[in-house]
Amino acid sequence: MGRHSLPDGSAPRRTGSRPGARRRTLVVSTSLALAVGAGSVVALRGDLLPFGDPCGDTSVRLDVAASPDIAPALSAVAETAREDATRTDGRCLDVKVTARPSHEITDSFAQRPVDPEFQVWIPDSQLWVDRVDAEGGTPLTAADGIASSPIALGAVPKTAKALGWPKQSYTWTELARKATSGDALRLGVADPARSATGLLALARIHAADTTEAKDDDEAEVRTAATAKLLAQRVADGDGQILATLPGDDSGAEQGNPRRNQALLLSEQAAYAHNTRDDGGPGLKLFYPKGGTAQLTYPYTLVDDGALSPEQTRAANRFMTLLGEPGGQRTLRAHGFRPGNGTAVAKVADTAGGRAAQPYSVTPADQPTAKELRALLGMWTITVQSARISTVVDASASMGSPVPGRDGRSRMDLARNSLLQALATFTPEDEIGLWKFATLLDGGKDYVELSPTRRLGDRDEDGATHRDALAAAFGSLAPVPHGATGLYDTTLAAYRSARATYASGKFNAVVVVTDGANDDAAGISLSALVGELEKLSSPDRPVPLIALAIGPEADESALDRIVAPTGGSAHRVSDPSQIHRVILKAIMAAGGTGRR
Repeated sequence: MGRHSLPDGSAPRRTGSRPGARRRTLVVSTSLALAVGAGSVVALRGDLLPFGDPCGDTSVRLDVAASPDIAPALSAVAETAREDATRTDGRCLDVKVTARPSHEITDSFAQRPVDPEFQVWIPDSQLWVDRVDAEGGTPLTAADGIASSPIALGAVPKTAKALGWPKQSYTWTELARKATSGDALRLGVADPARSATGLLALARIHAADTTEAKDDDEAEVRTAATAKLLAQRVADGDGQILATLPGDDSGAEQGNPRRNQALLLSEQAAYAHNTRDDGGPGLKLFYPKGGTAQLTYPYTLVDDGALSPEQTRAANRFMTLLGEPGGQRTLRAHGFRPGNGTAVAKVADTAGGRAAQPYSVTPADQPTAKELRALLGMWTITVQSARISTVVDASASMGSPVPGRDGRSRMDLARNSLLQALATFTPEDEIGLWKFATLLDGGKDYVELSPTRRLGDRDEDGATHRDALAAAFGSLAPVPHGATGLYDTTLAAYRSARATYASGKFNAVVVVTDGANDDAAGISLSALVGELEKLSSPDRPVPLIALAIGPEADESALDRIVAPTGGSAHRVSDPSQIHRVILKAIMAAGGTGRR
């Protein structure tokens, strides 16, 4: 039966946070899986039941959602099971496989527990399961992968020859430099926000940059530069990126700047491309030295506590079939490696791999969920324009001197740091500025100093919005006797950001404060949290990022305020480092992958 069996009464790693959910322990058996439920034991070995008998109307239905690349192989195994009248619980196993992009299901599952239309989900990477788990969505139970596929660089023949294929091999850093050099390689990739292939490839590039750079900041700069270039030739998904290759090998289309010369893609995607009759010129694969990332296809039960015993045993039975020799042959015939990543020479050869390309090297360790969130955040703020409203405390306490800073105040350091942050944004980004203190503008605790507009926009005199905003930041000063009108200001700024939400951009509100709310006549904390819960929406996300820069700041209140918006609160001991904290917080918020 193989190491992929998932016997009932045993359980793989559990994700999700449903109270009272059953926890199981994965039991691996080489010959027999026992499905235990409803007080009975059913043997699953094929030679113990009359699998060849006609099914009639007695069958057990199992619905499976799978990544589009592996769905055809799964359907083939399911069809064979139907033809052979393979049984579970003494009834025929009827498996229906539906191809669904992994990021779409992740977005659905992560928002809230849902009533799914399927009992098993097979995404192309564990990272999707981890993301659902991190957001406390639908409970998932993931076993080991049923297949795998390493990520490599596939090039059309002319480009591959110029790069020295097959004898010449490259590290991830060297490949990135090839793509960012003066005679840049036209290199395409699927959007890391929607593709595990794209995100894992970016993770390997960043890991190589981190190893070779002098410090973390240099590594961030290197990876961001590569991300900017990749973003110019990005496609929504793995299928779409293959469509950017030339349609023939005549050389005419290869010279077309709209066509990619090479792609970051999985070995299986290259295999599928090379075996299509109308796929265009066959790809040649470069497997980076030092190990590559891989897709892992975890077999995942969806809310298994809600499954009937028959559904659970049917899910176990189908997983057993996929792990048996026949199932593995079908997966190999579709270009997949075994779940443990062992290279299959025939698969690699068909995909375009040749010696001396290191296609049999053990894959590198998978990046952690935290590392992937940070990378996704980097990708978001690097390639997706931002719309950010900055809200700065101008209460009298912001004039307090910071110890060890030659008498400079919190506002002095915050102002300079915010100007540094402003310099990191592009002309396409939209940034605005509010300041707040009690009774600052009549009965209001806040005033808008500069509207949230595109930094590259110009006024009648030819000055850019960046110029106007820099002047507004420079004008920030503490208001004598002003107190901290935090709650009313936060609600007003958030309402404004929601009302002016820009689709396709990263929207956020950043609040910088050094004190607790001092406006007793304004909205209460509980009422503010309630209003933010009503305003926030996963379909139009506007995370609220709060920075506490003084010892009097109420971190507990800030944690409650940001929670409904999917944002975060941060203690900043040195106001001169505000710009660094803002950028890291934005990357963390962008790392949720929501758009």
